[in-house]
Amino acid sequence: MITGAHTILYSSNPELDREFFKTVLKFKNIDIGHGWLIFALPTSEMAVHPAAESGLAEFYLLCDDINDFITEMALHKVHYSPIDNQRWGDITYIILPGGGKLGVYQPKHAQP
Repeated sequence: MITGAHTILYSSNPELDREFFKTVLKFKNIDIGHGWLIFALPTSEMAVHPAAESGLAEFYLLCDDINDFITEMALHKVHYSPIDNQRWGDITYIILPGGGKLGVYQPKHAQP
């Protein structure tokens, strides 16, 4: 019944962020017209967490090795936070060219 998911990241500078996903993260993409890129995402997973209010959503990228990831980001002069070791994974936050913050983590939990 469900064939995929569509994620939207809002940006005050979408052109810079699109270029980042295209050239730095090397996400496959298609231009659907006027430079509007739709990116293919790698394999995904979803979890449902308890909250006081329904409807909130978060988006994180997963990686195999957080240290390799931040080394690569440093080569591209991408700002990132120190690695935070959690029981569920090691996480960093990168700052996108448009100013947004995006979490990237190496999971410690089993993956579907």
